[in-house]
Amino acid sequence: MAHDLRKMFEKEREEKRYSMKDGHEARFLEKLDGQLPAGPRKKKVYTLWLQIAASVVVAVGLSVYFMKGTNKVDLPDENVIVVDRQNTSGQEQTISLGDLSPDFKKIETYYTTNINLQLSDLEMTAENKELMDSYLERLAELNDEYQQLNKELNELGPNDQTISALIMNLQLRLQLLQKLKTKLNQLKSSKNEQESSHIM
Repeated sequence: MAHDLRKMFEKEREEKRYSMKDGHEARFLEKLDGQLPAGPRKKKVYTLWLQIAASVVVAVGLSVYFMKGTNKVDLPDENVIVVDRQNTSGQEQTISLGDLSPDFKKIETYYTTNINLQLSDLEMTAENKELMDSYLERLAELNDEYQQLNKELNELGPNDQTISALIMNLQLRLQLLQKLKTKLNQLKSSKNEQESSHIM
């Protein structure tokens, strides 16, 4: 004799009505709150403040790094000016790339900082002097171009072509220095290989 289990369970539920005592749910929640630590909510607020504080510390640190990194760098036997913000008459220019907007200021700061960092890592020796001189000469040409573009920016006012040319000039200088660094590393490694082959 086959019975339908669903029907049997439905009949049993109808016959027996289970109900909780009054206030059972409130007592259960009270006990649950007593057993669970109250820490996770406070911990989330605490970690949020820690994250905010850490972000502020990083932002301040980076701004100090960039502010200190934008100074001119002197190389031995050479004085390379990365970005000269004065024109030939000695008067302060009225507009530069960084003065146009905060975004352009960030771009200018990024490139000048990286250019200065690359310059500070260079070591001139007797073996690499000729190579470095040729690259530094090209850097000086790019600096002169930058001055002309700044002059154009002041005379004609900001326009897309001049702004793009200024940014490209900074990019070219950074790429040039990175290429110089690669060449110097190749020169140094080939010199080390020659010395090690002579030793053997």
